[in-house]
Amino acid sequence: MTDTTERNAERARVRVSGLEKSFGDNKVLRGIDFEAREGTSTVLLGPSGSGKTTVLRSLNVLETPDRGVIGIDDVEVDFAALPPGKAGRRASGLLRAQSGMVFQAHNLFPHRTVLENVIEGPVVAQKRPREEAVADARTLLDQVRLGDRGDAYPFQLSGGQQQRVGIARALALKPRVVLFDEPTSALDPELVGEVLAVIKDLAADGWTTVIVTHEIRFAEQVADQVLFLDGGVIVEKGPSARVIGDPREERTRRFLKRVLDPG
Repeated sequence: MTDTTERNAERARVRVSGLEKSFGDNKVLRGIDFEAREGTSTVLLGPSGSGKTTVLRSLNVLETPDRGVIGIDDVEVDFAALPPGKAGRRASGLLRAQSGMVFQAHNLFPHRTVLENVIEGPVVAQKRPREEAVADARTLLDQVRLGDRGDAYPFQLSGGQQQRVGIARALALKPRVVLFDEPTSALDPELVGEVLAVIKDLAADGWTTVIVTHEIRFAEQVADQVLFLDGGVIVEKGPSARVIGDPREERTRRFLKRVLDPG
């Protein structure tokens, strides 16, 4: 392997530095720093209100940080120096375009078929040819194990199937990073496994993912690195085997014990 190839393999696809965010007097993020290399899976764990979802939404600029730097590939925004008006919106939009978000709720268009839901973004937002978008969508539906449901409507699908359509819809935009915001929290327990299996497949296929989840055992299996957040800061980060299997911080140990052994 050449030196250049080695450097590219180690290049951080996601870079976050000094991220801060307040809602009124509530300071939700207090200086978040982390990197995620290309083709890796980063999982954010923590109690409710710890700031993990705000970190995820900041990566997609669904929340605008007060300050801090976010970089995805070659696109980087310093939010403390974000220009006002159209220039700032353009910079934020360019960063947003680097990632695809999968939400807790499915948010599918109920009056459109599965296939139409998946091609909406590529055709309308990205102005790609419909034929190309349809071909890509059929490949993605196969990937999320719904290749035979392209003509179905959302009401004809289970919650787990709808969430898998949501994953295909995010992938159809060809993002550099896929963001998952507690993708199984709205599902009945028996449907959780089918969605987690698809996310594991994406990680195994080399997609760069950042995932907020309460599914500790899933995080242990899929994550290359785990960030444990509490009170708007990263309390502990490292490989999943260490952070989950042998945490160094007492706060991390207490959280995992409460979640894994609630009795």
